Amino acid sequence: MDTQRTTTVAEPGWQVGLVWTGFPVLGAAVLWGVQAAADWVVSLPWAPLRGPFELVASIPEPQATLGAIGLGVLVGLAVAFIAAQERLSVEVADEMVVLNRGGEERAVDRTKVAGVFLDGKRLVILGLAAEELAREKSDLKGEELADAFQRHGYPWLPEDPYRDEFRRWVEDVPGLPPGANALLKARAKALKNDDEKDVAQLRAELARLGVVVREERKRQFWRLSKADGQD
Repeated sequence: MDTQRTTTVAEPGWQVGLVWTGFPVLGAAVLWGVQAAADWVVSLPWAPLRGPFELVASIPEPQATLGAIGLGVLVGLAVAFIAAQERLSVEVADEMVVLNRGGEERAVDRTKVAGVFLDGKRLVILGLAAEELAREKSDLKGEELADAFQRHGYPWLPEDPYRDEFRRWVEDVPGLPPGANALLKARAKALKNDDEKDVAQLRAELARLGVVVREERKRQFWRLSKADGQD
C-alpha cells in the first residue's frame, strides 16, 4: 500500500511505550512487595495461603529480593506482549483498508464496503449485502477513525443501520440457516470460556452461512445478511 496515500490510526507511541515499561515495573513492585511482606504474613495465625508465603520467607537474601524483582519483570513483559498481540491498527487508503492485529494483516477492498461505524468499542465494516466484512475490538479513538475513513471517501455511519434487525439467540431458535444453530451453540461456549480465537473463527463460519452475529455481555444476537437477495 502506498504510504503517502494512507492514513494510519494506531495507539500513540507514548502509550505503547508506557505499556512496555509500566507493566514490568508494576510487576516487579508487586512481587517485591509480596516478598517483603512474607515474614509478616507468616506471623499471622489466620493468614491465608500460609504455605506459599512460608516458602517465600524461607528464601535467603538477597536471592529473595532479586528473584522477586526478576520474576515480576518477566510477568510484566508477558502481560505487555499479550497487550501488543491484542493491539489493533488501521490503515485506510482510497482502494482498501488494512486491519493489523498482532502482526496479522487483513485487507478489505474498498469496492466491497457499504459503510463503516463504531459499535461500542468495535470497528465494523459493512459489505454491500449487509454482511459484516470486519468487526474488530479496539481502544482507538472514534474521532480519529471517522476522520481517516471520511478522508478517503468511505461512508462513515453514526450507528448500525441494521441494529433493529438483530434478535437474541437461544438454542434451536427458528429462522436460521441449517447448521447455524450448532455454530452459535459452539460460539456461546467459546464466549463463556473467553476463547477469542474460537469466537472469531465461528463468526467467520456463520458469515459464510449468511448470519451476522454480535454479542453483549456474552449474550449473542443475530440477523441475516442480504446475500440471498432478501429485502
